[in-house]
Amino acid sequence: MLEEDASRRWHGEEDLGEKRKQGGFKTVPFILANDFCDRFATIGFNANLITYLTQQLHLPLVEASNTLTNFHGFSNLTPVIGGLVADSFAGRFWTIAAGSIIYQLGMVSLTVSALLPSLRPPPCSIGQHTCARASAWTLLVLHLSLLCTSIGTGGTRPCVMAFGADQFELDRPRHGGAKQRWSFFNLYFFGVELAKLAAITLVVYIQENVGWGWGLGVPTIAMLAAVTAFVSGYPLYVKMVPGGSPFTRLAQVAFAAFRKRNVTVPTDPRLLYYDKVLDAGISTAGRLLHTNQLTFFDRAATVTDGDLTSSGVPRPWRLSTVHRVEELKSIIRMLPIWGAGILLVTSASHNHSFAIQQARTMDRRLTAHLEIPPASMLIFSNIAMLATLALYDRVLVPWLRRLTGQPTGITHLQRTGIGLTISMLSNIVSAVVEAERKRTAARHGLLDSPGATVPMSVFWMAPQYAIHGMADAFMDVGRMEFLYDQAPESMRSSAAALYWLTMSAGSYMGTLLVTTVHERTKGEGEWLQDNLNRGKLDRYYWLVVTLQVINVVYFVICAKLYTYKKLEVVNQEGTDDREEKGSEEKHVELQPLKDSDEKDIELRPLLSSDP
Repeated sequence: MLEEDASRRWHGEEDLGEKRKQGGFKTVPFILANDFCDRFATIGFNANLITYLTQQLHLPLVEASNTLTNFHGFSNLTPVIGGLVADSFAGRFWTIAAGSIIYQLGMVSLTVSALLPSLRPPPCSIGQHTCARASAWTLLVLHLSLLCTSIGTGGTRPCVMAFGADQFELDRPRHGGAKQRWSFFNLYFFGVELAKLAAITLVVYIQENVGWGWGLGVPTIAMLAAVTAFVSGYPLYVKMVPGGSPFTRLAQVAFAAFRKRNVTVPTDPRLLYYDKVLDAGISTAGRLLHTNQLTFFDRAATVTDGDLTSSGVPRPWRLSTVHRVEELKSIIRMLPIWGAGILLVTSASHNHSFAIQQARTMDRRLTAHLEIPPASMLIFSNIAMLATLALYDRVLVPWLRRLTGQPTGITHLQRTGIGLTISMLSNIVSAVVEAERKRTAARHGLLDSPGATVPMSVFWMAPQYAIHGMADAFMDVGRMEFLYDQAPESMRSSAAALYWLTMSAGSYMGTLLVTTVHERTKGEGEWLQDNLNRGKLDRYYWLVVTLQVINVVYFVICAKLYTYKKLEVVNQEGTDDREEKGSEEKHVELQPLKDSDEKDIELRPLLSSDP
């Protein structure tokens, strides 16, 4: 009976009618409404924090920049834990709900601290050069608030996108499911950019012109709306059942392979261990096929004496199935590609710190009485990304699909590589514009007047933001598509967490880079200082460009060597007809299953090896 039930789940027959009532595009409004409000709140909360730290709490520029970078680093580290919790036992829905509530607690705390004068240092007097910085108590409240938002982020970031893509998991490729999933990714990032656009115009304006109480209170209210929108769609969602701790399975494979390090692996992969019933819960869309890479781990699927109990059940720390071995191989193969994103985040970390301070020194007048807030320069990045996403999804993808035969037009790695290259241009423009800004300050005798407005329009900075937005349209979507497509299905929240872990590592590397440059260039020629007119920020940008060139070369090498996962797929009707899984390459090996094979699952494989 157990094998029969597992087989029905494998073939997609169990509760199929009920599942068809759930998921699909009817869930998108609830998910995207949640994410729109969430991102509106998050960006409105974070976009102008550098101004809050320097103008309200009177922290030095480098300290404020590193505080923000470290905060972003921790915020992007907690999704690893959130993804593990979701995949192991809680499920994505409840992980998102809990994370949203914790995040809101942090926002409420920081909003209250902005409203209470006792939690802020006294404002600076006109002409005062040295202002009283925030007290230890004020900084403690700040860091506790940021800690709550970081923990809450760990529940939402790794799960929202994967949860949205889950709503199309039951649609097989013949019904357009793969294309719908990748359209969902583009739609998701489009919604994110709309939220950013609203935040950096409305919220930043309120913060600069009305006050920080309302400036932080509006995102806090938006976060409440996000939770309400998400929970209201509960009956419509496809909620994937957690398959148990994926990291435990990976650890079991690694331990078993090391334990059998002296065991000879069979030359015929068909002699490795397969168990269809055991893997049913973690391979509902198909099992991973054996690959000839990282063959050391094949020892974990090599049967030896004592690996099976008397009833034929495998001992998990001694014997793993081929599917579980390939799960570990898939993650390991993804890591070099994942690593290329770290320096990418580092190279963009200044957009929320130094670039905003640059904009503050420039002529920001739109009219005689209206100035654009420095943080609102991010609007050009958002508009460019929105335009690029729309053009890419509606124009380029259909054309490229006909040309290449790929459902996504070009592969995810090609899309990411294009984004990495465009990103370099953004920092080249940043360096050129900063050099021109300093020359303008020198011509007007403003080198020692950091508070004065340099007579140079802030819109000189628009191209660098726009180019960065174009790059993000390729990089961010491409990297997330790659992680979702190539990760084992039972680890997709954890794989999404890898995306945010890249952000974390890149943020911490940004802190390290800024600190190192600051320490190494101290003195008369200091690159990074509060007086940007005397600093050499343009040299910092050129240093970042150099690192990016090295990173692009590294990425191209990794992409050339990467091997896509191979998956056996069974369609919903449960016949021997096979369909392709994923959209990256035609890399699927399709082998028929025979019902007679199910009875002999201990030593005789159900799947054939590579041809």
